[in-house]
Amino acid sequence: MNDLWILMKSELVITLIIFILLFIKLSRGMKNESLLALTQILLLANFIIGFFFNKQGSLFGDMFYTTPLIVLQKNILNLGVYLISLLCSGWLKKTPHLPEFFMLMLSALLGMFFMISSGNLLMFYLSLELASIPVAAMANFDLEKKRSSEGAMKMILSSAFSSGILLFGISLIYGATGTISFAQLSSQLDGSPLQILAFVFLFAAFAFKLSVVPFHLWTADVYEGSPIAATSFLSVISKGAIAFVFISALYRVFQPLQETWYIMLVILAIATMVIGNLFALRQQNIKRFLAFSSIAQVGFILVAISSNDSAGISSVVYFILIYVFSNLAAFGVASVITDQTGKENIDDYKGLYKTNPFLTWILTLALFSLAGIPPTAGFFGKLFLISAGAAKANYGFIIVVVLNLVISLYYYLRIVRAMFMDKNEQPVEKIKVTAAGKFALILCAAGIVLVGLLSWIYDYIVMINK
Repeated sequence: MNDLWILMKSELVITLIIFILLFIKLSRGMKNESLLALTQILLLANFIIGFFFNKQGSLFGDMFYTTPLIVLQKNILNLGVYLISLLCSGWLKKTPHLPEFFMLMLSALLGMFFMISSGNLLMFYLSLELASIPVAAMANFDLEKKRSSEGAMKMILSSAFSSGILLFGISLIYGATGTISFAQLSSQLDGSPLQILAFVFLFAAFAFKLSVVPFHLWTADVYEGSPIAATSFLSVISKGAIAFVFISALYRVFQPLQETWYIMLVILAIATMVIGNLFALRQQNIKRFLAFSSIAQVGFILVAISSNDSAGISSVVYFILIYVFSNLAAFGVASVITDQTGKENIDDYKGLYKTNPFLTWILTLALFSLAGIPPTAGFFGKLFLISAGAAKANYGFIIVVVLNLVISLYYYLRIVRAMFMDKNEQPVEKIKVTAAGKFALILCAAGIVLVGLLSWIYDYIVMINK
């Protein structure tokens, strides 16, 4: 029992918070302002607790396991959820179903935690369903908006389709190897045609969740229709969790099929970066822009995963940490502007610096980091991703990656130019940012700068990854 309390600490704390919110909802309830403040305190406590009383081990016959690296991955996601609760506080205070939204978000987070610690395919599948179904409900949380319902429907259909593909792949894997245990699967894989077919189905299911081209078609519509709090969760927390699980599955379970998945990763990484960049160039809605931006970022993550060594894992974990700060800062600014003005088009951001210099500088810093411009942390994140991918000495592949990096500079700097240099006859009025939102934006800005400059953060990730 002592091992259970320690090894499943993160999951148990999240479950406790869900029950606290449930009891509050079933009782007389609380005003949104008080409930939001309480939830933010609980999420902060959850993040802090994640650094203490950690232990490596497994439970339930290796169905559940944890390591120092997994603990760090879960804490990165905890940080992201806490920041979302601060950044979107304006919208959250106004929603009539605040406790339900947090219960859905934390249920999805709980599923992601179990997914990261899964030790066999059955545990992984059940965790993935727990992580997916609440997100579809979150996407439909703007009940009065038709496009929110459309986004939720597309999310449900794409999730159901990818889950069916995953379940069929798991069935084939079990039929070909006779086991669903991660510890035993690796020794049973010999590269037979049936096993490769099963792996392709599993790979496709991961690609759906990560929005890898050509499995990305649901992403922009869902991002645009969802409330920004749900979009932020989808873009950062969900993508980060799937990336953590994906790299673990490839390196730990499907290592014998490395030659097969390396070719697949190279092709899909190039397609994802190119399509993501080209479509991002054409977007006018800020949420659709960030959707295709996140698709392009996934392409860079695939570059590092293709390395098939510890540097790939370390660079991906480091980049996700940076991505949490960078993308949430961008979504945070968009959330504040949309919440108070209803404006979502990039043209509305023209001349933003004259009326809202604080928001302009935060968004500029976030876009610089996403583009990989020094001295932001995004530069170091992209550098480590590309360096890991270059370990295979596939220089043609790396040249294509660098060219896509250059292309991405254009559409990120396009928004910066619009905010600082373009004129707007009807600029966004002066916006009052809540204390919680301002604190979160400053925290994100500090993270964007300090995570890159403090080298011990990356060194620590490398150390626990050994």
